[in-house]
Amino acid sequence: MITILNLWSKRSNRMLDFNIDTQKCTSCGHCAADCPARIISMTDGLPAIAPEKEASCYRCQHCLAICPTAALSILGLKPEASLPVAGVDPDQLELLIKERRSVRHYRDENLEPALLQHLLEVAWYAPTGVNSRQVRFTVVDDRVKLAALRSQIMEGLGRLVREEALPEGLGFFADFVRLWEEKGVDTLFRGAPHFLVASAPQDTPCPLPDCLIALSYFELFAQANGVGTVWDGLAKIAIETLVPEARHALGIPDDHLFGYAMAFGRPAISYARTVQHGPALIHRI
Repeated sequence: MITILNLWSKRSNRMLDFNIDTQKCTSCGHCAADCPARIISMTDGLPAIAPEKEASCYRCQHCLAICPTAALSILGLKPEASLPVAGVDPDQLELLIKERRSVRHYRDENLEPALLQHLLEVAWYAPTGVNSRQVRFTVVDDRVKLAALRSQIMEGLGRLVREEALPEGLGFFADFVRLWEEKGVDTLFRGAPHFLVASAPQDTPCPLPDCLIALSYFELFAQANGVGTVWDGLAKIAIETLVPEARHALGIPDDHLFGYAMAFGRPAISYARTVQHGPALIHRI
């Protein structure tokens, strides 16, 4: 059985625990004006949420983030525990985006557990539709476990090849099996030590976009930490369509949309410069 780490949350049914430090509050009204659900009102000069409106809260924490004097807490979360907003150098962010490469050669070593956990925790800050925050990260956190998953998938693919049962349009998977069996070439995972699947319940407002955005955040933060990634559509097809027992081995819930997959780890190669794309395809109205 493959051990997985899941980061998953549902909206809590508990009270909002919306509190105002009257010594700090300046009655500026920013929290009320910025509330997407429009449930914060200024009552006697102080922000308040009526009990009957609490169920409409998005739990986005905009109110906590916008308060200039750290006077507001919600959901039991204190402003002192949040990071101060300092801005990001746009030139450095541009370089990070432009230098990103799909990595297909990896070192045969695991990431440090603390770093792996940190990458996932930060990526989980990615926005979701209606702030549903139900994207589930299923991660293979050890190269030995990924080797076991790869063996299971390759065995399943091998059976399909021998039985001539590959679906129409997916016959090219026979080449992957041949390369693996004859030369040990791992086309599915590219020799990466780790594998990540983003999934979300089918009944959330926009499960696929949520998963893709979360993986995009993961990829950029991984890049900033010297970790390479590759969007792994081949592994997704193998797991979703050809060897579905691998999905069960990963523990992805049956009611979840398999958003997408990504292989990652320390790259065995490095790039000296960005590539040159463009011009951008832009249609102005």
